Amino acid sequence: MENNDRRKFLRQLGLTVGAIAVGKDVLNAVPLSKLASAIQQHQEKTAAVSSSGPEVDFRYAPDDWQSTYCFPDDPFKSLVGKHGELLYGHPGLDAEWNAFAHIVSVGLHGKDQGVYVAQKLESPAIPIITTYLGWDDVTMRLTSFATNDNDEGRIDNMLIEIFSKDKEELEITPEITIASKETFTFLSDDDMSVVHIADAAPAVFLSISSSIQSTEGNDFHRYQLKPSKAKKDKPLRLLARFPQEKQIKDKIKYNVDDADKLLEKVRLFWESWKPTDGKVAWQMNGASQDFLIACSRNIVESREIKNGKKIFQVGPTCYRGLWMVDGYSLLEAARYLGYDKEAQEGLESIWDRQADNGAIIGAAGEKHYKDTAVAVYTLIRQAELSQNWDYFNELYPDAFKAMDYLRILRDGVQGNNTANGKYGLLPQGFGDSGIGGIRSEFTNTIWTLVALKKMTDVTKRFKLDRFPKLNQFYSELRVAFYISGKAELRKHPKGFSFLPMLMKDDPQWSEKDERKQPRVQAAQIYLTQASYPGLLFIPDDFFVNGNVELMKAVTTQEDLPIETGWLSDRGVWPYNGAIVAQMYLWKGLPDLARKTFIAFLNHASPLFAWREEQSLHDVAVKQYIGDMPHNWASAECIRYLRHMIILEDEKNLRLFDGIGLPELRAAKPISLTYSPTKWGRISVSFEPVDPKNWRAKFTREDFDEKTMPPLYSIEMPNTLPGGFWFDKITGATRAKNGPRVLIPGNFLSWECTWRSL
Repeated sequence: MENNDRRKFLRQLGLTVGAIAVGKDVLNAVPLSKLASAIQQHQEKTAAVSSSGPEVDFRYAPDDWQSTYCFPDDPFKSLVGKHGELLYGHPGLDAEWNAFAHIVSVGLHGKDQGVYVAQKLESPAIPIITTYLGWDDVTMRLTSFATNDNDEGRIDNMLIEIFSKDKEELEITPEITIASKETFTFLSDDDMSVVHIADAAPAVFLSISSSIQSTEGNDFHRYQLKPSKAKKDKPLRLLARFPQEKQIKDKIKYNVDDADKLLEKVRLFWESWKPTDGKVAWQMNGASQDFLIACSRNIVESREIKNGKKIFQVGPTCYRGLWMVDGYSLLEAARYLGYDKEAQEGLESIWDRQADNGAIIGAAGEKHYKDTAVAVYTLIRQAELSQNWDYFNELYPDAFKAMDYLRILRDGVQGNNTANGKYGLLPQGFGDSGIGGIRSEFTNTIWTLVALKKMTDVTKRFKLDRFPKLNQFYSELRVAFYISGKAELRKHPKGFSFLPMLMKDDPQWSEKDERKQPRVQAAQIYLTQASYPGLLFIPDDFFVNGNVELMKAVTTQEDLPIETGWLSDRGVWPYNGAIVAQMYLWKGLPDLARKTFIAFLNHASPLFAWREEQSLHDVAVKQYIGDMPHNWASAECIRYLRHMIILEDEKNLRLFDGIGLPELRAAKPISLTYSPTKWGRISVSFEPVDPKNWRAKFTREDFDEKTMPPLYSIEMPNTLPGGFWFDKITGATRAKNGPRVLIPGNFLSWECTWRSL
């Protein structure tokens, strides 16, 4: 891959799950404690009764995961791994996904590593993370949480509790291991011992409520704690603390006796936190509500304040930065959650990156030309959702300059010897998402067309200057794309035609070993996005149909399309599935959309977070790519949940397209309140009246007819799963068009019902 590859840190894709694991997942190797069994049973019961159906059971979760437990906008991105290990010192952008300088784990002196038993969040809204490890005679419970007490400052905490399984009392020696290349020193006494990184003393790296002894090894440091007794009915309790603000020993005020008080403070903070802001409110059910809350929390935990602005970041480690394509989805999800001020600040941060030539360059580099187009599209979409065009009007000359930069790029290569130049497209560029290097590809042209369509629609509606030049560029590029796209179509063995994102002249297609050839499904995400939300095509366009059939053809036993990104050998890119699912919704394939979205949820960890890419479960040596929590995935989860209730087509507002039999069987209300759309704020509810009737209520408000596009109609399904048929409406008129109910867009408030025959 070229050095502008946003994942250039993935030079060794052969990294395995064992690289940072502190124990092996051999769940059945030892008897589980009753406590851990109860947790597993609770998780299974919760999955089974969720409104998204019994399918949500995390069956495709990665074998290894990590989760954030810091505060919103926290500069200290605290992470805990699957086995309770704390992960510190990641260098950030351009580093490997597992490049942690210090990994802290807990075990027992003289024993092998503890066996993973279970891990859970206290709730989707409360990132107190409890991990259970097992040995033949004891169970260890590790509770990880962050505090920010006025007297102490910001500290990570690990409450260690050890239970005897069978004996009434058992003597053990707990042990803390720090895997690190640093040199450490320590001071020990009976009440509290401290460990320092030698070069950073007297700042405390670790304090522990016990005396300690040290054993040094190659790149690890083991600290044996005071031998103590673990009882069956009363655990041995210790509190390990990790100051984050270079605190010295005297600054650390609390010890193991205060652990419950510290935990209660954390609970009170998160119980007061809301996943939405302002007038926006959501009411989903079961797993959908859990994921909504957890994804919002994931996003705000990775968010950061830079130059006085809250910046939505893709992740807490190797993607601790801003990417344009990811940023579009993050900012839209932020609006859907009611984070209007923060979304505006994030938008401004994107446009602060514009270069003098008009380009907007993200972390993927200048040859990732689509970043400029995505920034323009995001600018317009944010104006639509806010119903405030002031910032767009202020930046309109800059937005035109951005699009003109892309036109100049196109003009500069027309007629040259590359396929892109011969076709009249943007120059060869960095495709991303499985297409590395600078090559003949379609992705940058496709996103430029999406932005041009949006830009010309707005400039025409507002009668802005420069419209003719924009429209000419759009018309020329669209014609060139259709001509080149048809020339580059390929025939799939299953009989359909589709458009790969890498062109036929690429030498990699000539590889004799088929597994070394490009994956035809690589980077199809951009064609999917061009369909929805880009609305570049009509639903039955042959490019759309080819994209749909290709995604279906490469879907595996894990119910998601595989090999669509960088992992080209039996790997899956989970949130690509969520994007595909939204396109299925838009195309009128609700059953396929639901199945794909549920598969996406099942690729999350049980703590509601995703890795960017992972191997399929039956692959022996696992590979991973990207950050975790990966918040493009969090954003796509939020976006799908919004679109299953409210989906904006080009001229019509579509309601309840994602409602399925599980929601009807759950018989619980669902609602979105004050949700932003390009036609104003929508409040809609869907609730059971009795076993034979469901009722929907609709309100549209706070819109500006002078700036918004025309709304033709509100569409809904005429029939709902389970045998419910549209019955009657009050407050509006309606018409039927095959399987759809159409309500004129000028009706602002109404109610309707579906009835079971």
